Amino acid sequence: MEVNPPKQEHLLALKVMRLTKPTLFTNIPVTCEEKDLPGDLFNQLMRDDPSTVNGAEILMLGEMLTLPQNFGNIFLGETFSSYISVHNDSNQVVKDILVKADLQTSSQRLNLSASNAAVAELKPDCCIDDVIHHEVKEIGTHILVCAVSYTTQGGEKMYFRKFFKFQVLKPLDVKTKFYNAESDLSSVTDEVFLEAQIQNITTSPMFMEKVSLEPSIMYNVAELNSVNQAGECVTTFGSRAYLQPMDTRQYLYCLKPKKEFAEKAGIIKGVTVIGKLDIVWKTNLGERGRLQTSQLQRMAPGYGDVRLSLEAIPDTVNLEEPFHITCKITNCSSERTMDLVLEMCNTNSIHWCGISGRQLGKLHPSSSLCLALTLLSSVQGLQSVSGLRLTDTFLKRTYEYDDIAQVCVVSSAIKVES
Repeated sequence: MEVNPPKQEHLLALKVMRLTKPTLFTNIPVTCEEKDLPGDLFNQLMRDDPSTVNGAEILMLGEMLTLPQNFGNIFLGETFSSYISVHNDSNQVVKDILVKADLQTSSQRLNLSASNAAVAELKPDCCIDDVIHHEVKEIGTHILVCAVSYTTQGGEKMYFRKFFKFQVLKPLDVKTKFYNAESDLSSVTDEVFLEAQIQNITTSPMFMEKVSLEPSIMYNVAELNSVNQAGECVTTFGSRAYLQPMDTRQYLYCLKPKKEFAEKAGIIKGVTVIGKLDIVWKTNLGERGRLQTSQLQRMAPGYGDVRLSLEAIPDTVNLEEPFHITCKITNCSSERTMDLVLEMCNTNSIHWCGISGRQLGKLHPSSSLCLALTLLSSVQGLQSVSGLRLTDTFLKRTYEYDDIAQVCVVSSAIKVES
């Protein structure tokens, strides 16, 4: 008959405790009306209770702090702190004590120990203490592995370890949308607007300390989340920057290509790197968290081989009176020269003034030319400028441009301000 040897007791004891901020004590108030049998008894007891808020005893939130009773939730971007203590429970001196703390994630194993050097000896009823910190950067299951090795007085080497499993949850849901803007009248560059929707998916309010966009090397960024009131910049979210559970807040940013990248940004094809969002928040009693998104990418608008954009156009014009616009034609090809012919086709409301079918000449790759054109409208109201055709005589290919812009046509009796 086989008999298993008795399990040897270790001389050292390992204790691990997560370090978190305390929370405010919550109580359940019990009240009644004065005409009831207890009268004012319950209200008086709550006024005498030191854990309640003076003058607001019927609120559930008290003014006393309580230490956490469980491990609690850990969210991505927060700092995980833990206290590790190894205590000598025996009556003999233990030598060569080595305490190692590793954090195992789904993708890597991290060493969190402050020092990897062994302690020469540990006397009875003494302990070795260590505090570890780690900024959580992965979602999912994490395992804190604490291993202890030591040597007894008899020279026997001992080893044991403990595992502490916890889940890292996602605190925020971030969604982004991109809007491409055409060139305005004062610049030839294209603007990109980024809308970031940030939702608090935790169970407690968050104080949004900072939400900023770090642009890529090609762009300059302007935040559109504040307004100017009486010479003072005021945030559009009000004086309180709290985000309640499940609430969503929208942030808007405008990105403009830098001067040296302006032309490239206007005709670049494929995916363009915009930048990344940097989000900093605080929860409960000032616990800080930070998230940084990966590089945000947007699909640049495809202009085809030839791009037609407006440089100047009036907002309002008089009925049956000529008005002028300025167009810019860009050869978006990086290697092919074009020989372009301009044709102008009248519509029911907009009529072109000039010669149709004229030669524009050769347009080299990535180069542009500006055209001054004249039109008149025979119908009042908001009219669409349409009917331009560009033909490349080399490839016998025609590019049609309709709904280029809109103008407001008013009666000639109404004076149009310049």
